[in-house]
Amino acid sequence: MITLEFARMMARYNHWQNRSLVAAADGLSDAARWQDRGAFFGSIAETLNHVLWDDRIWLARLRGDREIEAQINARHPYTDAPHDWPQFIAERAALDEDILSFTDALTQTDLERAVSWRRGDDEVETNLGFNLAHMFNHQTHHRGQIHAMLTAAGATPEPTDLQMLLLLDTV
Repeated sequence: MITLEFARMMARYNHWQNRSLVAAADGLSDAARWQDRGAFFGSIAETLNHVLWDDRIWLARLRGDREIEAQINARHPYTDAPHDWPQFIAERAALDEDILSFTDALTQTDLERAVSWRRGDDEVETNLGFNLAHMFNHQTHHRGQIHAMLTAAGATPEPTDLQMLLLLDTV
């Protein structure tokens, strides 16, 4: 379904975009980050925390680590999320490095490997490549929401165009 090159490029894109959004959000007050802006998850901070939580659970699923998946699922993605901004920044940066390392270590055979996970009472099985594409798509969807909220709050995140990634030497 996807190639190793695509997976690695999207991991780099994820890393770059998260750094951009966090840097833009860093210029806001804590109250402004948590202000309800009418988005699906309410605030910039809540949406950032949702993406952090979801990336963690998908990485655990992709690794086949049911114990970590259960631990993440047991935590509420918002009330148990980091409310301390420096803690969030550190956790996001570490997870992005983990995603980069994970994709760098993948083989084509890994992309075709079956991945099982639970959705409520249902056991779902798809291949790793499909789930990795979903994770990257989900990140992009919510980062678009965050970008819009940041812009409305007067912050200036970097462009989101994937083509810009090709021009950057910093990722």
